[in-house]
Amino acid sequence: MSVSQADVMTAMSKVIDPELHIDLVKAGMVKDVRVTGDTVKLKIELTTPACPMKGKIQADAEAALKAVPGLKTFDIEWGAQVRGVAGGSGGGTALLPGVKNILLVGAGKGGVGKSTVAVNLAASLAQHGAKVGLLDADFYGPSVPLMTGLADKRPVSPNGKTLDPLIAHGLKVMSIGFLVEADQALIWRGPMLHGALMQLVRDVNWGELDYLILDLPPGTGDVALTLSQSVRAAGAVLVTTPQDVALADVVRAKQMFDKVHIPVLGIVENMSQFICPHCSKATHIFNHGGGRKAAEMFGIPFLGEIPLDLKVRESGDLGVPVVVGAKDSPEAKAFQEIARNVAGRVSAQTMKSVPLPVMQAR
Repeated sequence: MSVSQADVMTAMSKVIDPELHIDLVKAGMVKDVRVTGDTVKLKIELTTPACPMKGKIQADAEAALKAVPGLKTFDIEWGAQVRGVAGGSGGGTALLPGVKNILLVGAGKGGVGKSTVAVNLAASLAQHGAKVGLLDADFYGPSVPLMTGLADKRPVSPNGKTLDPLIAHGLKVMSIGFLVEADQALIWRGPMLHGALMQLVRDVNWGELDYLILDLPPGTGDVALTLSQSVRAAGAVLVTTPQDVALADVVRAKQMFDKVHIPVLGIVENMSQFICPHCSKATHIFNHGGGRKAAEMFGIPFLGEIPLDLKVRESGDLGVPVVVGAKDSPEAKAFQEIARNVAGRVSAQTMKSVPLPVMQAR
C-alpha cells in the first residue's frame, strides 16, 4: 500500500498544539513533506525554539504517523520560527520593524526582583536559540548593566545618529545606565523621560530580534504609558513576591495594563521560599503561594516561582545570570521553565493577531 502526501497531512491534522489549541496543519507548522514509497520525511516548525509543549507535540506526531496505513518509516526534522505580534513579520509598528515581539517585565512595587527576572528571562530565551534583546527602561534605577557584566562598557555610534547595543550572554543590551555616570541621579520630568525612552527604542540598532525584553520601572507611571502608546507589545509579565503588600500592588499593575490594552501573559512569584543549604528545609520567609492565588483571581497563567537563593544574588552581582553561570541549579531551571511558559503564551497571542501561514508540501 502506497502512502500519499494527503495521508500524511490528514494524520498531522489530528495533532493539536496544546498551547495554541489548533492542529499542526492549520497552524502552518508542517513543512517540506516528502513521500518515497513507504517512507516519509517532513519538518515540523514550532512557533518558538522555547516551545514548552515540544515533548507532547513530538509524541503525538510520532503516534499519528505510526497509525498511517502502509507507512513503515518516518523522519521528522524539528525547527522553529518565531512569529511576530509587535513588528516585523507580525506587521506591528514601524518604530521597530525588525523586532517580532516586545515583552514588558513589570511590577507594582520595587524590591521584588523584577530586573533579575527580566535578565534571566532574556538569557533563557537566548539559550533556547531565539534572537533576543534586553532594554533597561528602569531609568531611575538601571541595574541591567551590572547584572549583565557591562557596567564599565559604553555603546558606540557608527554614524553619529544611532547606537549599537552591547553584547552579553547572547543578548543585545541597552540601558540608560550606559549613557550616564553611575553616581548621577536622573531628576527628569515626564517629557524628558518620554524623549529619552523613545531614543533608546528607536535609535538603537536592534536588527532582527525574536523578542525584545523591556525591564520597566516599578509602579504604574509614565514609562509603561509611553510604551503602550508607541509600540505594540506582545504582552507583559508581572513579577511579585508572596506577601500581601506586594500582591496588592500587582492588582494595580494588572489594572494599568488592562487600561492600556496590553495583555498580561502571566505572573511570576519571586523569592517564593528559602531552601536551607545545610538541611534542605523550605522556609516561607515572605509567605508562599500568593502569586498563584493572584493569577487564579485574575484568570491569567501562573508562569512559575523562583526560590530565594544566594546563587541568584551572587550571579547578578557578578554580571552572569544564574541561567548562564549555574544553568543546572534549581533556580536556573525555574527561570528556564518560566521562559518556556512565556514563549508559549506569546505564541498563543500571535495566533490571535496574525494570519495563519500557508502549509508547504512537496
